[in-house]
Amino acid sequence: MKPSVDPEIVDALTVDVEDYFQVSALEAAVPRSAWGTMECRVERNVERLLSIFDEHGARATFFTLGWIAERWPRVVRSIVAHGHELASHGYDHRRANRQTRAEFTADVEQAKAILEQTSGVVVQGYRAPSFSFDRTNPWVFDALAAAGYRYSSSVYPVRHDHYGMPDAPRFPYHPRGGSVLEIPVSTLRVGGRNLPIGGGGYFRLLPYAVSRRAIERLHRSERRPAVFYLHPWEIDPGQRRIEGIGAKSRFRHYVNLSRTEPRLQRLLDDFRWDTIRAVFDLALGHERLAA
Repeated sequence: MKPSVDPEIVDALTVDVEDYFQVSALEAAVPRSAWGTMECRVERNVERLLSIFDEHGARATFFTLGWIAERWPRVVRSIVAHGHELASHGYDHRRANRQTRAEFTADVEQAKAILEQTSGVVVQGYRAPSFSFDRTNPWVFDALAAAGYRYSSSVYPVRHDHYGMPDAPRFPYHPRGGSVLEIPVSTLRVGGRNLPIGGGGYFRLLPYAVSRRAIERLHRSERRPAVFYLHPWEIDPGQRRIEGIGAKSRFRHYVNLSRTEPRLQRLLDDFRWDTIRAVFDLALGHERLAA
């Protein structure tokens, strides 16, 4: 039994499958038109994550770009073959709050079709690039439902300069009374504010003990599972350093890359991890597409 505070609580592990040059912090220096010229590192990094998860008996939900699936189909097939949940991260990492409703609908429909055709399984989960659901685009949930998605994990109820809905619910809810379930990334309520505890750059920046204690507190005080996320490039300190970006973006992207994998290993040891589908009992599974 893994030594979490409450061994009966299983937490949700998620991976946003994008390559190092596709992140929003680098988009000014690496336009989409240049993506095809960049060294691909996502395939090896996903395989490394799959190996780590196998070693620790962890399963995860992989929110994957359609752009990646088109070019490296083995990535999505390997995710499914290892028993993980395949979900959508949109087609090419365009923020939802920079798209019209028609553009967003086309994006999520295209990504879903590519992922399903490549993997042979039904895709029912979605995560917006850079958590870009906010008060300016409440229609996104209706668009997801129309496209055939059952749930989203696109809201981070924190205050941040690039994303966040600090006044959104902290736990799963049905926005606008619709059919799509929103499953926010985890926070702690401290001093009247929501503190981010769900991974990403905070996991790399702060000592590991901070993340461990935060998840323990979530278990103990609120009896809730954590929703945690990371990216394949975060375990890759050998990735190319991109020139022409600001100091803040450089720091956010490259800080402590060499420490992420050891911290991840500890996190997987200290808690029990499964897919969003399993943790929240969504009964989605890896349904096979009709022949």
